[in-house]
Amino acid sequence: MSEDNELLDRFIAGDQEAFNALMRAHEDRVFAIALRMMRNRDAALDATQETFLTLYRKADRFHRQSAFSTWLYRVTINTCYDQLRKQKRRRADALPETNDPPDTHSADELASAELRPDLARALAELPEDFRTAVVLSDFEGNSLDTVAEILEVPVGTVKSRLFRGRRLLAQKLGNLSATSKPQRDEHG
Repeated sequence: MSEDNELLDRFIAGDQEAFNALMRAHEDRVFAIALRMMRNRDAALDATQETFLTLYRKADRFHRQSAFSTWLYRVTINTCYDQLRKQKRRRADALPETNDPPDTHSADELASAELRPDLARALAELPEDFRTAVVLSDFEGNSLDTVAEILEVPVGTVKSRLFRGRRLLAQKLGNLSATSKPQRDEHG
């Protein structure tokens, strides 16, 4: 978007309000990605904050070889990966077995980004590469080309990760049997 680039140029030149405008334009999407990656609202808020701190510190490193949003979502994914690695080292408390479903009538747009508890658990069990591809494509609605650009991998790799991630997700949700053998008709 040229508007994002204009705001970025103004921020780099010292206009703090331009940074605030960039943040307002992208914070909901960044939070939604972080929430689906981190699986915890507080961790997602931390990742969102860290993403915008990174943007603040490294805005001048955006080389405009892709859309600003693509670069920002890549920073978001990297921030989530970093925080997930730190969590594994710290051995955090386990998530509760049940979560209340999100209030679909909530006025808080950020709360509506939360997933059904069974879907959130199944998504959490996917390997990171598969989960990231599924989140960016299926939950965030990005094209295969955009996902490939964000993840810095070929489109074929995205397709493979999506296929395998969706298959594992379906198995975990009970929508697909563990084997891929077709059912045989007992009469024929």
